[in-house]
Amino acid sequence: MSARSLHAVTGAFGYSGQYIARRLLAAGLGVRTLTASPQRTNPFGNTVEVCGIHWESSDELTRALRGAEVLYNTYWVRFNARQFCFAQAVENSRRLFAAAKAAGVRRIVHVSITNPDANSPLEYFSGKAHVEQALVDSGLEHTILRPAVLFGKEDILVNNIAWMLRHFPFFGVFGDGRYKLQPIYVDDLAALAVAAGSQAGSGVVNAIGPETFTYRELVEVIGAIIDRRRPIMAVPPGAGYLIAAITGLLVRDVMITRDEIRGLMEGRLFVDSQPTGTTRLTHWARENREWLGRRYASEMARRRDRLSDYAAMRGDGRANEQTGSAA
Repeated sequence: MSARSLHAVTGAFGYSGQYIARRLLAAGLGVRTLTASPQRTNPFGNTVEVCGIHWESSDELTRALRGAEVLYNTYWVRFNARQFCFAQAVENSRRLFAAAKAAGVRRIVHVSITNPDANSPLEYFSGKAHVEQALVDSGLEHTILRPAVLFGKEDILVNNIAWMLRHFPFFGVFGDGRYKLQPIYVDDLAALAVAAGSQAGSGVVNAIGPETFTYRELVEVIGAIIDRRRPIMAVPPGAGYLIAAITGLLVRDVMITRDEIRGLMEGRLFVDSQPTGTTRLTHWARENREWLGRRYASEMARRRDRLSDYAAMRGDGRANEQTGSAA
């Protein structure tokens, strides 16, 4: 890679995209973001070129990518909603890859998920598999990164586990809670992405951290770190979903979906491979325990507010206040 080459990132004002952009800038590379929130507060000032993303126009997508050597794609949706859905996210991703090819992009680094499966009844995992296949079919050189769960200051899952531990007298896990997950620090994922941008050929990397937890263990560890040890109760998945849905109404958010519960319980956030991240969630949580879970982190608030910096909406208690999102 030339030190002056241009790299495009979807959602550089969002979560993982922001960390990728930060690492690219630190490496002396030019950065352009394709974003659905071009008016959002820009944490990078004039060091990142901003292009609104226009999914409906192949010409506009191609124009936004022209001149870029590598595209880092973090775009996806977490669930079906009135404003966005998995089927549209798959189609948008196909259009993005086609535009990248037409624009002369050399390589794509794509963020997927562990255990994608085109035959899964869970649209998150089947949709991810269809997008991966679309990337392969494009003929472009690529690296597919498959993270399980991300954690970091803008995270939702780990923060909101801590939030519930701070606010409720007990914590319910779906079923026995013995299903596993392998969280990776968001900046470790960004480091993998930037390294993949300089490679040749194509491949798949399981982007997982150095610690593996059962879901029950994860809750226990977070509770111990923030000094909020709570009784952990096994609840039927349906009852757990109902409790989460009621709580979601109170915080005006979607806390978890039935498909996310099923994906957890099917072990889709676990792979039997060597870790590729180095940051331990336990170490990170201890360093950040004073603010972790102090504020609820809302997926839908980030969608409603297309102006504020993500740092102003994170759950760290230091500011006021994830995904059809290319934030």
